[in-house]
Amino acid sequence: MLHKYEVINAIYESGVVAVLRGNEMEVMTTARAAIKGGIKTIELTMTVPNAFDVLCELKSEFKTQSVYIGMGTVLDVNSTVNAIQAGADFIVTPHFDLDIINVSHQYQTLVMPGAFTITEMVNALRAGCEILKLFPADLAGPNHIKNVKGPLPQVNIMPTGGVNESNIEEWIKAGAVAVGVGSNLTKAGGSNLDPNKISDYASMLVKKVQQTKMPMSGAVQ
Repeated sequence: MLHKYEVINAIYESGVVAVLRGNEMEVMTTARAAIKGGIKTIELTMTVPNAFDVLCELKSEFKTQSVYIGMGTVLDVNSTVNAIQAGADFIVTPHFDLDIINVSHQYQTLVMPGAFTITEMVNALRAGCEILKLFPADLAGPNHIKNVKGPLPQVNIMPTGGVNESNIEEWIKAGAVAVGVGSNLTKAGGSNLDPNKISDYASMLVKKVQQTKMPMSGAVQ
């Protein structure tokens, strides 16, 4: 259980989760650069070729650091169990699935289900989920979080989809506890996938989140 809350704290502290898709080389390069830039939580998606092997490789490479590697785009219970047994520190789904949530809790592993409507969010809270993934975030917009937090001030939301350097502060001001950033991280590397550019971009995102959160530090968490 302690490990689960270490992961939650890491998400809160850096405020950015790297959501990585692409081939193995792209994902490994982007993950290493993102971590160097200060992002401590990496979500590999099941769409990555040999995703479990990539997970194990990253876990081994960063085992002496406070870095957490999870599995995203998880669609069924079997994939959930396999990911956890492969060492995933957390599970992310694009949808609400009570069976996936229950088996993740059985293994005392953080699970962040995708939720969009009030009904999905209430069901996720009832199921004991600490952080909910607002997806697709670009369809909702930051005002969606403000509206949701009227009736559900206790909900912790992480928007994913369309989050970039131009709107990340707006999401945090709206009440997001963290954000998921995907393709924009990889794109920051340019056509040559320059890891230094990705690291700089990651560092900028983390800095923007932390600076935005500072004036809000007195708010109820």
